[in-house]
Amino acid sequence: MLLQELETQLLALTPTEKAEAIRLLTQSLSNSWPGITKTPDVCGGDACIAKTRLPVWLFVSLRRQGSSDAELLQFYPQLNAANLVNVWTYAEANSEEIETALREEAAAMMQEV
Repeated sequence: MLLQELETQLLALTPTEKAEAIRLLTQSLSNSWPGITKTPDVCGGDACIAKTRLPVWLFVSLRRQGSSDAELLQFYPQLNAANLVNVWTYAEANSEEIETALREEAAAMMQEV
């Protein structure tokens, strides 16, 4: 997306949407995502739910396979709704990173077969 296209889209946002965009950009610049951590020696440095070894890409994959948030919370009882909100926010703001992780995981699975 060209910067000019982005500018047009940003100007069309409501004040609330603009505030959310600013929040996401600020978080992205500071690499500070509440509830999401990246540790080089944990899960290959992938973004994970804080204090777990559960990568964000896993939940994106499960959602794409049809799992609802309620089902995810049932499958992972140690998590709560706030954890999932953090996952979806991070995944949306870092979609290229998540898509790369999903491709790498799929390739690794194919090698195991």
